[in-house]
Amino acid sequence: MKMPPETPSTPTYLVAASKSWNRQLFDEQLRHYPGNWQFIDRKEDLSVERLQQLQPRQIFFLHWSWKVPAEIIERFECVCFHMTDVPYGRGGSPLQNLIVRGHKATRLTALRMVEAFDAGPVYLKAELDLSGSAEEIFRRASTLATRMIRTLIEEQPVPQPQRGEVVNFARRKPEQSRIPEVATPEQVYDHIRMLDAEGYPPAFIEHQGRRYEFSRATLEGGKIVASVTITPCEEEIP
Repeated sequence: MKMPPETPSTPTYLVAASKSWNRQLFDEQLRHYPGNWQFIDRKEDLSVERLQQLQPRQIFFLHWSWKVPAEIIERFECVCFHMTDVPYGRGGSPLQNLIVRGHKATRLTALRMVEAFDAGPVYLKAELDLSGSAEEIFRRASTLATRMIRTLIEEQPVPQPQRGEVVNFARRKPEQSRIPEVATPEQVYDHIRMLDAEGYPPAFIEHQGRRYEFSRATLEGGKIVASVTITPCEEEIP
């Protein structure tokens, strides 16, 4: 008796993300892509033991807030999306570092993760506009990454080594959210908008014992209009 041909098992994909808009995109789009899709938003849920049970074909990291252990990177195909045209802009706070340097656009890079930050081979890149608030840009990048994931699972491109001069970015510190005293209106506007997103320390000034935090900024005719939250200074930030 002739046996029927074997049916290949449905591949499992994981999406690891820490922002609310990533969960929304997963529910609305990613979970409907071909395959078995699961979402992880907690550090403790990303364990070797769990991953060995799930055996994902790929793990996609969208705005993940924690370092991924080397044992996971080595055992599984981990893909992250970095907001620079690597090898330019490897490292932390890519959006803020790009805006500070005057960039109006960038490339979102899908790369295979290795132990060194943002140094892995590249699957593909796509153009990304840097206008608007940080949250608007992050949402735009996540939507773009969702489309790129579709390409990755359908075409399965082989990642290629990075080429060009390496330029590293330093992760910004909370005290760098202070608005510079000497700055043009355009620079102040950029400073406010590049920090205006969920989970980021907002742009601020401190004056006479009060802290003024700025968000939702617009710039028109050299004038900035923004929402301001005023609180007592709990401690002096150097």
